[in-house]
Amino acid sequence: MIELKSQAEIEVIREAGRIVAECHREIKKLIRPGITTMEINDFVDAYMRSKNAVPAQIGYNGYQYATCASVNDVVCHGFPSKYTLKDGDIVTIDMVALLDGLHADSAWSYAVGNVSEAAQQLLDVTHDCLFKGIEQAVVGNRIGDVSNAIQLHAEGLGYSVVREYIGHGIGRKIHEEPQVPHYGPAGRGPRLREGMVFTIEPMINIGKHHVKLDEKDGWTVRTADGSLTTQYEHTIVITADGPQIMTVL
Repeated sequence: MIELKSQAEIEVIREAGRIVAECHREIKKLIRPGITTMEINDFVDAYMRSKNAVPAQIGYNGYQYATCASVNDVVCHGFPSKYTLKDGDIVTIDMVALLDGLHADSAWSYAVGNVSEAAQQLLDVTHDCLFKGIEQAVVGNRIGDVSNAIQLHAEGLGYSVVREYIGHGIGRKIHEEPQVPHYGPAGRGPRLREGMVFTIEPMINIGKHHVKLDEKDGWTVRTADGSLTTQYEHTIVITADGPQIMTVL
């Protein structure tokens, strides 16, 4: 069941989203060759708590960290670690803030130092895919219109869209209805209504769309062919005046 959010709930999510956006802004200043993904994680943990928010990924289904830190061929759910970022890496930092019982979620991909032209193009295309999807998130459209816009843009430029991991409703829980795929035909799925809050978070690969799950840790997802992947994610609310991004300053 899709729960429409009240104006009071939307304002709390908006404030949680502002904290997430501020944190991403600070991470952008930190990202450089030589920093570890665990140092970024620890910064996020401390930053959120300094704003009276809770890093909600800690404890979610046993997950232990404030962020997911996914490097190069890691699609999502990468563990922060002692891995030292290197010139030319791409790292996606995904985080969820819990404030007064409500969540906001955003992932951002960062270039580390000087990245290749192919890596930069992937970053740009994935970012554009997110906003192509957001453009379709208007009252009266369907979830499939969002999904299809993303797929058409990515595949039209020769990239592939990850199928297994998708966007989702968000509010009192991190994952709520509706499910928001980043591929599929237009005109399908739930119709968008004012007060719906959900994430759009395309994961786009240079190679094939297939992925594999790390059997050792049960979390880390990689591209099956080892190709580069990036992700951008915003939490949005559907309004009569169009989609509003909650995780931006």
